[in-house]
Amino acid sequence: MESLRRWLTYMRELDIPLFALGDTQVTLWGLIAFFTLIVMLVYAAGVLQRLTANRLLSRAAHLDISTRQAIASMLRYVFLLVGFLIIVQAFGINLTTLNVLVGAVGVGVGFGLQNIISNWISGLIIMFERPVRIGDWVEVGGIEGGIAEIGARRTTVLTKDDTAVIIPNTRLITENVINWQYYTSAVSMRLAVGVSHECDPHMVSKLLEEAALENPDVMKDPAPRVNLVSLGGAAFAFELLAWTQLVRRKNSIISALNFAVNDKFTAHNVKLA
Repeated sequence: MESLRRWLTYMRELDIPLFALGDTQVTLWGLIAFFTLIVMLVYAAGVLQRLTANRLLSRAAHLDISTRQAIASMLRYVFLLVGFLIIVQAFGINLTTLNVLVGAVGVGVGFGLQNIISNWISGLIIMFERPVRIGDWVEVGGIEGGIAEIGARRTTVLTKDDTAVIIPNTRLITENVINWQYYTSAVSMRLAVGVSHECDPHMVSKLLEEAALENPDVMKDPAPRVNLVSLGGAAFAFELLAWTQLVRRKNSIISALNFAVNDKFTAHNVKLA
């Protein structure tokens, strides 16, 4: 009981007037309580977002992870906005007194925060239009990797050597983006091969197809295809087109195919150009 009495006495000592905001007198204790509630609100919003995306919406089988993240993010923003308004009203702050502050923030947006706002708006566009989704293998400005996270202002791309690259969302909207998995979960692989005119092109095509079909990481549906691209010049130009769902291993699979093609060409005396 004595400790509670001392605590209440200490709280009264903190009830020191600092300044007036309209008709509301702001005290030191009120300021501490206000920012404490704001911190609690931000924390609760983050917990709500994680629970919504990872538990509540995970039961909906028709929603992929990107859609769940987009819905959870929007719910978090709404929760933050409503919670902030409730806290402000609970402390008796008249919102009309914040007009000057809002005007100052508007000037700040015009001069210094336009990139942040544009990234935030781009994040909303990405979440709802979904030109890229979590798990997609993309290439942006020479950076190639898988989408690991789509945030409000930035997207995290994990490259093939497990390096996390933070990309502002505006780049995914304004620049050319190669999305290898936009229409399908598989990613294509192309091998260009040139052989001597002395070789039988039909046999070369068969060997290339066999090398692809014998690789367990290459998809059988769609089946690998071999195209005779060019007859002229110093060689027959072939292209082997194959698909895999092991996106992060694409380069190692291409390397394995090159080794397999070389072994088959050596065994059948096929001369590379």
